Amino acid sequence: MRKLIAPFALNIALTIPALVISFGGFEVSPLLKVLFYGLAVVASAFMLGWISEAAELDLRGGLAIGLLAVINILPEYVVDFYFAFAAGKNPAMEHYASANLTGANRLLLGFGWPIIALMGFLALRSRKAGSSEVSVKYGIKLGQESRVDLGFLIIASVLAFLVPLTGRIDWYLGVVLILLFVFYLIKVSDQDKEEPELEGIPALVGALPKWKRRTFLLVIALYAAFAIFISASPFADSLVESGRLLGINEFVLVQWVAPIATEAPEFIVAFMFALRGKPSIGLAVLVSSKVNQWTALAGSLPIAFAMGGGSGSLPMDSIQIEEFLLTIGQTVFGVALLLTLRLGFRASVLLMVLFVSTIVFPTPEVRIWISYLYFAISIPLLIWRRRELWLTIKAPFVKA
Repeated sequence: MRKLIAPFALNIALTIPALVISFGGFEVSPLLKVLFYGLAVVASAFMLGWISEAAELDLRGGLAIGLLAVINILPEYVVDFYFAFAAGKNPAMEHYASANLTGANRLLLGFGWPIIALMGFLALRSRKAGSSEVSVKYGIKLGQESRVDLGFLIIASVLAFLVPLTGRIDWYLGVVLILLFVFYLIKVSDQDKEEPELEGIPALVGALPKWKRRTFLLVIALYAAFAIFISASPFADSLVESGRLLGINEFVLVQWVAPIATEAPEFIVAFMFALRGKPSIGLAVLVSSKVNQWTALAGSLPIAFAMGGGSGSLPMDSIQIEEFLLTIGQTVFGVALLLTLRLGFRASVLLMVLFVSTIVFPTPEVRIWISYLYFAISIPLLIWRRRELWLTIKAPFVKA
């Protein structure tokens, strides 16, 4: 019990300063707010990650991995929803909502997917003492059920083209994307999954008797969600204030720092699978997370904007449209690479290089050319793999 309680107690302790500041009415600098509220979000996300793995014991079918991804990106949902909601009354906040969305999506695919493959490659190479065969033959193989995830990503990407075409995210597009996500959860709930093999902290939670485990999961989930909801708004505001204070572009902070904080535990869960010799599970979790973000998260923005007092359409300026086009291009490229349900070493390196290039060279000219490059590589690849493409498009509508 000590091994079980200690990590949760530590993470709960890390959330206390944020709660004290919020309910005590203490005034602290924006930089300290970023630190304390950011710690609360990250600590809560870690707790959610641990219990979501253990919850697989009580959830059967592919729905488990879908809900695992939903729970893991809950902090991202809350932060992004806040930016969109705040934009309803304050137009200056409009571009932060889309910045957080596009940054989180590109970080997940451009960094998360390839790093899982590279970690798996290095682990296998070390076990085979640097065999040259590893670099040639290595690749993460996904199960056939992942074709469903890729099919939904294709559909969502086609719908996402409406954003750069119209210059806004309309409420009806948001509704369609959320319904698409609901359909996705229904679809994956029919998939059969093996009994989860828990390790570390999730294994300690899973070892509890059934009703004690369920009670523990519920209490921790409620507390972590509470801490996230309390911390998300001041964390987002203080991030913008800190950027102004330090002379750093606030757009950049919101686009990259916020997603890194909110998605760190999710990455760590996936990385641990890779280090345990199960990179395919880690990649499957991140692919499912990409579906969640590209459907439900994107769809929630115009709805949150309207709830905050805005119109039924979240407007996009030229920079936001460029960001969306770049994110669509990266998504299409990622799907094209995975049509064979295999992510190899060279493909992973290419994904990472193109992603890093947009950060190292952030000028609009470079980013728009990389967008074009994504499509220029993807279109011939989609044609070459047209058989797999057709199977993938059909997968969401074919009975398992």
